[in-house]
Amino acid sequence: MSKDISLITHQLYEQLKEDIRSSKTIFILSAFLMNSGVRLIKDDLQYALNKGADVKILTGDYMYVTQPEALQTLLDLDGQSLEVRLWKSEGISFHPKSFLFNHDDKGAIIVGSSNLSKSALTSGVEWNVRINKTVNQQVFNQAMDDFMHLFYAKNTRVINDETINQYKALYKQFAATQPHFVQKLTDQEAIDMTLPMIRDSDKIKEPTDVYHVPLTPRPSQKEALKALETTYEEGYNKSLVVMATGLGKTYLAAFFAKKFSKVLFIAHREEILKQARQSFEAVLHIAGGLFYGNEKDTSPPFIFASIYTLSMKEHLYTFKKDDFDLIVIDEFHHAAAKSYQHVIDYFEPKFLLGLTATPERTDGKDIFSICEGNVAYEINFIEAIRNNWLSPFKYYGVKDDIDYEQIKWLGSRYHSEQLKVKQLNHMRAEHIFKNWQNRKQTRTLAFCSSIEQANFLTNYFNEQGVEAISLTSQTIHMTRDEAIKALEKRRIDVIFTVDLFNEGVDIPSVDTLLFVRPTESLVVFTQQIGRGLRLHNGKSHCVIIDLIGNYRHADVKLSVFNSHDISVDSLNDFTNLPQGIEIELETEVIDLLKEMKRKRSPRRERVMMSYYRVKDELGRRPTYYEMHLNGSVSSRDFRQLHGSYFGFLYAIGELTEREKNIYETYQQWFKKIEKEVVQ
Repeated sequence: MSKDISLITHQLYEQLKEDIRSSKTIFILSAFLMNSGVRLIKDDLQYALNKGADVKILTGDYMYVTQPEALQTLLDLDGQSLEVRLWKSEGISFHPKSFLFNHDDKGAIIVGSSNLSKSALTSGVEWNVRINKTVNQQVFNQAMDDFMHLFYAKNTRVINDETINQYKALYKQFAATQPHFVQKLTDQEAIDMTLPMIRDSDKIKEPTDVYHVPLTPRPSQKEALKALETTYEEGYNKSLVVMATGLGKTYLAAFFAKKFSKVLFIAHREEILKQARQSFEAVLHIAGGLFYGNEKDTSPPFIFASIYTLSMKEHLYTFKKDDFDLIVIDEFHHAAAKSYQHVIDYFEPKFLLGLTATPERTDGKDIFSICEGNVAYEINFIEAIRNNWLSPFKYYGVKDDIDYEQIKWLGSRYHSEQLKVKQLNHMRAEHIFKNWQNRKQTRTLAFCSSIEQANFLTNYFNEQGVEAISLTSQTIHMTRDEAIKALEKRRIDVIFTVDLFNEGVDIPSVDTLLFVRPTESLVVFTQQIGRGLRLHNGKSHCVIIDLIGNYRHADVKLSVFNSHDISVDSLNDFTNLPQGIEIELETEVIDLLKEMKRKRSPRRERVMMSYYRVKDELGRRPTYYEMHLNGSVSSRDFRQLHGSYFGFLYAIGELTEREKNIYETYQQWFKKIEKEVVQ
């Protein structure tokens, strides 16, 4: 689409910020003003006022949606060229939403659905069209003229200290007659007002404001940083750092980056990129650039790139192979994916640093080999708790009465529709609610299998008088950041979610985790546990309430707490765990786990399933090395079960006739070679 005319369906604020800060004339016509929206743009307006811009804002009093606090926030701005007026609707609908900007030969008009509220400017479902004045100068001039007519119309009033007090009185009077309507708006606005704009805070402030506090490594980061520096000095060019969630992997990378002049930071989510840029800028006092979607800034020495954008050839090949001295890959357990491999294979940095909290092979990938087995530093959350770097926890294993053997297993997950039938019933919801009510603390994050389950349990908890919300990819009335702030302020008690909080989200105040889904991935389970282990004032420990049924991985899931300290054979022996950790399993759960271990699928079956899954992914017979990289079982299993990988292929009929003849003739040689190589 031409830049002269563009459709903006999300993050209108990004465009408004640019236009406000580059314009000499700023006219805003908004049916109502919410304080969240005014606070979002107030620094930009102040920036424009300081440069002498003419700023005029017209809003309305229809249904008294406009908040007095929003008007006051505008009045508190410093600038003689700022004028705010209020359209007296007298019961007549007043719904315009327009923004006009002019600066010499540049200018634009934005017309659409967005009022001046934070949700409308950032996360809401909105449609706005931006048109450069050069497209039709006549229409642009007409819009500017019509705005002035409206702005100074007889039924508008200037907003000043006196008129704002009068409006406050009328606002309170209306609130007294319509309490439910106003309270609904107030509650939502309270969430908006308390929400820090993470994705834009680093843009709103000038660099001199962001970097005023020098940062130093925390104890865990000091240890890891020393190990990394030693690794680099010894001549290694690749390394992996494994640090439990909450220990500051991104800041560690920023401290390490001081040694390098050009750095590329890669992640798979936009919010992780923006948080990482903010962390790097705070440590290095150098502005970074984003490379994703429509924003591709390659000029700064530190670039934060989306793997999805970077892995496209047209974007990747705009860089030289040696453009970067240091490449940092966040959430490195994703790095075995083709998109990452394409990027890793292309670049030739002085050093490649992988960061992850979950390097385990349970997601079917071997990431250690990507860094040639070089792990500079590793600490799991149990050791971090032992060092008082993370919060201790109390884990409660509660019996889940669903018979998962009656639900079809699809190789990596359960049949979603069959699972929903078992999950969405009031008896199970009551069981979940009672266990939560008996053990919960103040702020709960609950992990569900599906959006339907999250919605179902939210409704059930609400019916019991609990302030709960469902936060999923389909939620449109509240953003994730808004929900987090509401939980932190205890305006809600529980967030039911699916997979939105696995990576890149920090909620230190969460002190209760509720698992109402089968554990299908130990990596994801570990990530989700990490959401509750951050230290926080007034938080002594985290409560983990986990429904355990006869689903796959249930008999091995406790290994995430420390495979050496906890096993099904010694479920009551927790003497080696750090002080403050308590694990309590219901008797039925202990019996279930022991029975599951006895009946666990044979190793031969697991090896076979792993082989066919990788074969399906590749579309052909995998090599031994590809099985090592992508398989969910150890490559040694093939040798131990069949003497060699070729012996395995021979046994399951995956060799051609010629290959069969060769193997039958030289099988002892194949076994000897593999025994010597695979140790």
